[in-house]
Amino acid sequence: MRYEHLIQINDLSDPLAIPLSLESLWQGLLHRARQPQDFLHHIEGVSIRDERDGYFEREIDFGTMRVIDHVTFTPQQRIHFATQASAHHGASSLTVTIEQPQAGALFVRFAYDTALPEQGMNERDDGYYADYVKSAYREADIDAIRRIRELFQQGSLH
Repeated sequence: MRYEHLIQINDLSDPLAIPLSLESLWQGLLHRARQPQDFLHHIEGVSIRDERDGYFEREIDFGTMRVIDHVTFTPQQRIHFATQASAHHGASSLTVTIEQPQAGALFVRFAYDTALPEQGMNERDDGYYADYVKSAYREADIDAIRRIRELFQQGSLH
């Protein structure tokens, strides 16, 4: 299944909205990559390993399941998560890209690619649940942006 959606960060037509800078948005997205437990409360632990310029590997402990992600990034532009397949889940990827069509107008594009089929004929087919998975991804990303705004307002981001 391939799923992509866009979230507007700064609404330039709303004078009451508090805008995020490109740097603050980037720091928030990188914080989500390095410390996902600040965004998903059911994570029991995270370890970052094999870190070098533009890359790190992370292992996330969900209690009954461990997930290993290879994370590559280009500062202030994009983060790509390549999740290793395991006995519990198939390989998947997420690419998070910052878009700025004009000065101050920031958007984030989330592009998911999973082994889940796009459509299924009945409840026994994995594809039958694709719409639910897409909705869950979208809600999680909206929540992540909300959390990034909270961290910014608390002074935790530049």
